[in-house]
Amino acid sequence: MSTAAARGDPGRRTAVEDVGAAFGVLGPVTAWDAAGNAIDLKGPRHRSVLARLLVARGRVVPVSRLVDDLWTDDRPADAVGAVRTFVAALRRALEPGRPPRTPARLLVTDGPGYALRTAKDTVDAWRFEDSVGAAVTLPPREATVRLDEALGWWRGPAYAQFAEQAWARTESRRLTELRLHAVELRAETLLALGLADRAAADLRAHAAEHPWRENAWRLLALALYRTGRQADALDVLRRARALLAGELGIDPGPGLRSLEADILHQADHLGEARDHSAGRVWEQVAAAYDRTVAPGARARLESTAGLLRNLALTGGSGLPAAREHRVAAVAAAEELGDAELTARVIGTYDVPAIWTRLDDPEQAAQVVAAAERTLTALPAEGHQAAKSGLLATIALESRGTPLARGPQAARRAEELARRLDDPALLAFALNAAFMQCFDRTGLAPRRDEIGAELVALSARHGLSAFEILGHLVRLQARAALGDFTAADRHAAAADALAARHERPLVGVFTGWYAALRLDATGRAPVPDVEAAYRDAAALLDGAGMPGLAHGLPPLALLCLRVRHALPLGFDEDTDWGPYAPWAHPLLLLDQGRRSEAAEALHATPEPPRDLLQEALWCLTARAALTLGDRTALARARTALAPAANELAGAASGLLTLGPVSACLAAIAAALGRTDADN
Repeated sequence: MSTAAARGDPGRRTAVEDVGAAFGVLGPVTAWDAAGNAIDLKGPRHRSVLARLLVARGRVVPVSRLVDDLWTDDRPADAVGAVRTFVAALRRALEPGRPPRTPARLLVTDGPGYALRTAKDTVDAWRFEDSVGAAVTLPPREATVRLDEALGWWRGPAYAQFAEQAWARTESRRLTELRLHAVELRAETLLALGLADRAAADLRAHAAEHPWRENAWRLLALALYRTGRQADALDVLRRARALLAGELGIDPGPGLRSLEADILHQADHLGEARDHSAGRVWEQVAAAYDRTVAPGARARLESTAGLLRNLALTGGSGLPAAREHRVAAVAAAEELGDAELTARVIGTYDVPAIWTRLDDPEQAAQVVAAAERTLTALPAEGHQAAKSGLLATIALESRGTPLARGPQAARRAEELARRLDDPALLAFALNAAFMQCFDRTGLAPRRDEIGAELVALSARHGLSAFEILGHLVRLQARAALGDFTAADRHAAAADALAARHERPLVGVFTGWYAALRLDATGRAPVPDVEAAYRDAAALLDGAGMPGLAHGLPPLALLCLRVRHALPLGFDEDTDWGPYAPWAHPLLLLDQGRRSEAAEALHATPEPPRDLLQEALWCLTARAALTLGDRTALARARTALAPAANELAGAASGLLTLGPVSACLAAIAAALGRTDADN
């Protein structure tokens, strides 16, 4: 963890630099040096001493109290001496450069005991308290950014190793309650910004994990109502009423009761708030541009390309419109016969991409063809930046296709960008490298490395769109590796940047991740997880990403039901989109049509090499296990073996079929039985 992340503000000098250490208690108790490296705190007793002093918040803790807190039984004969040994070791670890026989500045001796004298902004929990308190006074957009950043500091339960120790229990529970309050406060800010769909996706998981929080249910119902789902909102309130009555024997409070009545009557005050745009400024600038720049000027094409890039980042109807007009702009540039201009028009559209399936393959193929022609037309010498951008475009726009040129183009684009030392160009090339990092299963660690470089590079150079991309790449990779604590941090960071820079599409991916996390961690019953996936599916409506949306919602539910060995129960007219070949054998088996299922399995192709290949191979394996298809099982085993340490499907950040290792074990057992039978 970097020092910047530890203190939450990379832009100014703080006490972390002055005293050389930052402390984390929002998760396992730890410390970092000024460079952001974890400090070796020695053994568990040493860490207990540090945690106990952090709980005291700068007050003196007598040695006798430390002894009592560290040993409830089996106390050593010289417990006081042991405490002093632990303190001495901690001092050396926390202040390694302190000259001998000079007083400690951090862990000080004071009267009968010790105190940790550190500034407020060096402890994550103390900064978290300040951020949540400040958010209450900020406008909604600034409050959302502040809360996203603060929630991203959590790495696990507060004082994780010591949460049930008597001396830490109260503080741990207080911080946990403050975190839950912050989650709900963030939902309120999202609602105030008119982002009810994002709020609903987050709140579904929050309410399922904390079912006794009436405010969570209230906010979820309100968010659903504001997305036009009145029936779902009422269902949430009725479920909350049943839970409270059945488990606690109490009626809902006035907040839930009044909201139910207001929803039934569609009260006017439930309508959502929205930000006002800078329409007047836009109109004035556009009018000035029209007056100044000649209609046939080539500058208009370059300006158009930049405008289309920004239009694509807005999402919704802007994304397909940007794709369509981009093709037209490229064609217009080619008609002028100016290869350098065409290269700039193509390269300016460096829109970050996170999903491996193309939204419009035909348009993408046209762009790839134009980029190839432009590369050929450029002089052999020079124009290295233009060539890097064209190569990165070819790699990005050929993702998920059998074009052999894609990986080579990505490598060459990255080489040129690194040689030129151009941060924006390198970020675009790294996006291309990510898109071509699926030549086999099990490559989440490599993609995590790409994401880490994207985050670091983009944060240094103010490339917010690619910084968001880097966090989403790392979210996917850490989820694939089952590291949901890290994935949570990247989701929060992406949301914070999205709120600051108005990138609404980010909420689609973090909303789906919230459903995946609820699914993978087993913290909610299956009906609640299905409801969370349906909330996530609503985020796809109007998002302008058919490559992501087509067939995804039923696929997520299929994976959930298969993993829990539940009846599949899909309607015959369910649109499976591109995932039909892998769903079809399982659907036929669910209907008892075994011979047809065997034929369908035989016709199932290898999955495309993308973010869902592990999940689709596991679906193939599930059908083959039921049918005893040895050939299909052997193919699945070979394909899945490199991903043995991953969660199938979680690399997408959207869904999961559980551990790949479990699927491989079932395959091995089945093939072993077949060998024995033969």
